[in-house]
Amino acid sequence: MRKNSKNLLVSLLMMLFTLAAFSQNVVTGKVTDSKDGTPVKGVSVTVKGTKISTQTETDGSFKITVPAGATSLLFSSIGFVLQEVAVNGNLNIRMVQEVSKLDEVVVIGYGTSRKKDLTGAVTSISSKEFQKGVITTPEQLIAGKVAGVSITSNGGAPGAGSTIRIRGGASLSASNDPLIVIDGVPLDNGGIAGSANALALINPNDIESFNILKDASATAIYGSRASNGVILITTKKGKKGKLVFNFNTQLSAAGISRKADVLSASEFRNFVNANGDPAQKALMGAASTDWQDEIYQTAIGNDNNLSVAGGVAGIPFRASLGFLNQNGILRTGNLQRTSLGINLSPKFFDDHLKVDINVKGANNKSTFANEGAIGAAVNFDPTQSVNSNATKFGGYYEWLDAGNTNSGLRQLAPRNPVGLLKQRDDKSNVNRIIANVQLDYKIHWFPELRANLNLGIDKAKGTGTIVIDDSAASTYKRDVDVNDVRKSGVNNKYKQEKSNAVLEAYLNYVKFVKAIATKVDVMAGYSYQDFYYNNYAYADYFYDGSKRKNSDPQFPSDKPQNRLISFYGRLNLDIHNKYLVTASLRRDGSSRFSKENRWGVFPSAAVAWKMKEEKLFKNINVISDLKLRAGFGVTGQQDGIGNYDYISYYALGDNAAQYQFGSTFYNIYRPGGYYSNRKWEQTETTNVGLDFGFFNDRISGSVDYYFKKTKDLLNNIGQPAGNNFSNQIVANVGNMENQGIEVLLNTQPVKNKNITWDFGVNFTYNKNEITNLTAVTDPNYPGNKFGGISGGTGNTILINSVGYNRGAFYAYKQIYDAAGKPIDGLFEDMNRDGIINDKDLYRYKGVDPKFIFGVNTNVAFNNWNAGFVMRANVGQYMFNNINSSTGTSRNILNPLGYLANGSSDILNSGIGGFATDYFLSDYYIQNASFLKMDNINVGYNFGKVFNQKASLRVSANVQNVFVITKYKGVDPEINGGIDNNFYPRPRTFVLGLNLDF
Repeated sequence: MRKNSKNLLVSLLMMLFTLAAFSQNVVTGKVTDSKDGTPVKGVSVTVKGTKISTQTETDGSFKITVPAGATSLLFSSIGFVLQEVAVNGNLNIRMVQEVSKLDEVVVIGYGTSRKKDLTGAVTSISSKEFQKGVITTPEQLIAGKVAGVSITSNGGAPGAGSTIRIRGGASLSASNDPLIVIDGVPLDNGGIAGSANALALINPNDIESFNILKDASATAIYGSRASNGVILITTKKGKKGKLVFNFNTQLSAAGISRKADVLSASEFRNFVNANGDPAQKALMGAASTDWQDEIYQTAIGNDNNLSVAGGVAGIPFRASLGFLNQNGILRTGNLQRTSLGINLSPKFFDDHLKVDINVKGANNKSTFANEGAIGAAVNFDPTQSVNSNATKFGGYYEWLDAGNTNSGLRQLAPRNPVGLLKQRDDKSNVNRIIANVQLDYKIHWFPELRANLNLGIDKAKGTGTIVIDDSAASTYKRDVDVNDVRKSGVNNKYKQEKSNAVLEAYLNYVKFVKAIATKVDVMAGYSYQDFYYNNYAYADYFYDGSKRKNSDPQFPSDKPQNRLISFYGRLNLDIHNKYLVTASLRRDGSSRFSKENRWGVFPSAAVAWKMKEEKLFKNINVISDLKLRAGFGVTGQQDGIGNYDYISYYALGDNAAQYQFGSTFYNIYRPGGYYSNRKWEQTETTNVGLDFGFFNDRISGSVDYYFKKTKDLLNNIGQPAGNNFSNQIVANVGNMENQGIEVLLNTQPVKNKNITWDFGVNFTYNKNEITNLTAVTDPNYPGNKFGGISGGTGNTILINSVGYNRGAFYAYKQIYDAAGKPIDGLFEDMNRDGIINDKDLYRYKGVDPKFIFGVNTNVAFNNWNAGFVMRANVGQYMFNNINSSTGTSRNILNPLGYLANGSSDILNSGIGGFATDYFLSDYYIQNASFLKMDNINVGYNFGKVFNQKASLRVSANVQNVFVITKYKGVDPEINGGIDNNFYPRPRTFVLGLNLDF
């Protein structure tokens, strides 16, 4: 009986367990970021009311067994809003980010800091906020995203890069580029031969974040190279866990967005027939050729990236491989970049020793299109065909000299644009590696003290060849005899090697002193940086149809090398979690200066008041953040000068300065200009800022006012004849002031389970003024002219003058008739002396914008997301050099006996082009303010695919969508303010696919 009872009891228990098992529910799903659909790792998934929980995997997936009676799951993660979701078999959870980022760790110079503890003007941009689309160079990721930062692409050529200005720059003749630091390696601002832009050798897909240091209290720790701001780039790192693979690919199609407005073939014929003489009319052909259509194309490109991240043997790592193949919209142009990135982040000795190893390598193979074809396409006669029946010049139509039917060529006539492209082979091969190992040791017996050692190298090598066939019209040379034309093809070769070695070491002590409720953070360090470069160039020329097969490379006679040695320190105090104090000091020594002026000292100090922590504001729930900042600092500048310019030195001359002995020409050594008293250019910056946040940071931002004063400007000044070995030298002459206001505002108007809407706007006002340009006050000195233009010989349109903004236009004031049409050759006599000459030139507007705006937004709805980035510049002007050089009757009906096309502006202006200096008229200076839609993007997250083994996301976007402007040229956004021969920025359509597995 007992046995049967026992068996019955066992049966009942088994039944209960079976029922319990059947009553449990297995729930699976995936967690993604509602902002952009990316998987979220490490989210805690908990059965409400129990201790049953799990975490999401790297791909965002999870699986949890839910007991009977449980009705909901809780999803929680730092930085995201807690979500409660009803139990279901399969869930797709979209986590909504907490807008507040006050506890976010921000990278600063030689360390990190919480955002709420910053005393300087620092902006952080993460990968989730980057620009979308085909991004060739890293800086384009943050265009339009940061107040006070202007990023202007240098044109539409593949890998052309951008000009970066933080708060307008701080110099005249020296560099205005910011210092860029990648994973602790400060880069050389110079480029490398064979690459359109040095940053084009860095794969944007490997970048995790940008941190932009804008004021001197933030940048002075970098001292001698920080006058123009600092950009700290951090690349993606690996994390412990299982291996996760990511593959993303983009297919793009780009086309010209706007062509130069020139006369069509019919308009050209009408103009010549109405204004030309019989001989000029007879020069017209029978074709109707749109030369811009002939040189531009629809450019297909693709960008592919594969990465793997995770932990192997307990060591976090990430490895990536990328391949970019981008064609240019100008035919024959192409860029192919192969990149490799490796990161290892092991920890040893119970995590006391952290090791960070970064290696980034790239190979760029470029084919450079002949950009001279752009100007030629604007100028070439549209009534002529691309090809001719003649066999010379490769079969391309070219202008021949009158009366010479054999080989004569009009020397000054524009060349066939298609021939310029097809008959030039310009190729380069560039390799670059940026690598460093950083050791961070928290001392066992003294845990408040850390020792950090960083060893890095940035090394690049570029080689290239430029070959132009001896049949090309562009290589024909005329002798004194009008009938003697000699062929001279081109076969040039070049090589450049550069290296930048870095050694940095610092100690960091952090201690909270309870007695005074103060956190003390002290850092002191040493830096050594060695820059080396070398150029090699040699050429094989064609002379009279023969080729000089062997020519020796020209090697420089010296070792082009310079060094920077620095000692630096910083003190941070956090008092009662209310008052922040930062002070830093850096002493830099540069080999570019004489021993007497070699060292510069760059101090800074800043304070901040966390007003939110005061009783008055602490209990006001509407206010989530309120902090007042103020800082002052001094930074330096030594870029833009030579390595040995403080002494008299000799260098090997080029081929244009050869001496003949017998039948042989020799390059000789000649002295260069020198200036022994040169010293550091210094910029003093004062900054006052307010950080704010409302409604749990649903509204957040900052307002900053800054004032920069640069003294001892490194400026080009003239030298009296016989006083030096050069007619110009770089000396410390001049002062300049820069001031402005920055406003950054981020909002989240909608935030709920299904919809998240982020909206951000930034605003910058900047004004600069030159306060001194001469060592001795000279009221008669007009200023330093620059900005070369087409028209005449050696003419310029810009000037730097005391009392005016940098880069003011220097032009004649045009006089107009009653109908508003310019009167040909009539300018205002500004000084009323009855003569129109260069004393009547006046300063008008400038090339720099007064106001810069940026707008970005992103809306996420279930699995969809969409957004755009828009920018505006207001107050900048452009000199339309296309109109001034081609939009005249003299250009079209050229007295040298050929016809050339020109800007359609001739139909409105009627300018003949025969008046002296007509091309300096302010008629050609046009308002270049603009509103530009940079990017529109949309994406969809498909979730799990391939039997739940992978996650798929697709996207589409359009870049350079539209531009609204009064400017009449191709593009209102051109660096330098002169529009001539500019490579147009394309409009690009992109399809993308992202796969995690």
